[in-house]
Amino acid sequence: MSRETTTAQVFKTVLIQGSILIAAIAIIGGLLGYLFAGTNGLISALIGAGLSLLFVSLTAISVAVGGRLPLGGFFGMVLGGWLVKLIGFAVLIGTLKNADFINGPVMFFTLVASIMGTLVLDSLVVLRSRITVGSE
Repeated sequence: MSRETTTAQVFKTVLIQGSILIAAIAIIGGLLGYLFAGTNGLISALIGAGLSLLFVSLTAISVAVGGRLPLGGFFGMVLGGWLVKLIGFAVLIGTLKNADFINGPVMFFTLVASIMGTLVLDSLVVLRSRITVGSE
């Protein structure tokens, strides 16, 4: 019996565990945000966690889809996904910056916790996987 991991299994694991982690951060961040900043803190934490989930999912999907393409297509898909995320994030933050219902510090710390947590999680999943060269 082989203990090899396919790339599809890795991306499925990343998406599932990342979603669970971000949900936990949304709950904890929402609770802390509500305690420190009221309803605006709760809303800010949920928006921050939602943005993290959206962008983490886009990364995993772009790499998974790009992995099925030739090398040039892979780099195009990943770079294109990165550009979409970068521009989308700037537009979303610019739009939300002056909103009355946003508490900046709560949203910032929720985003940072989500991003750092998913980076650690992604690294652990990849390090523990056993992907062979040429696996699908």
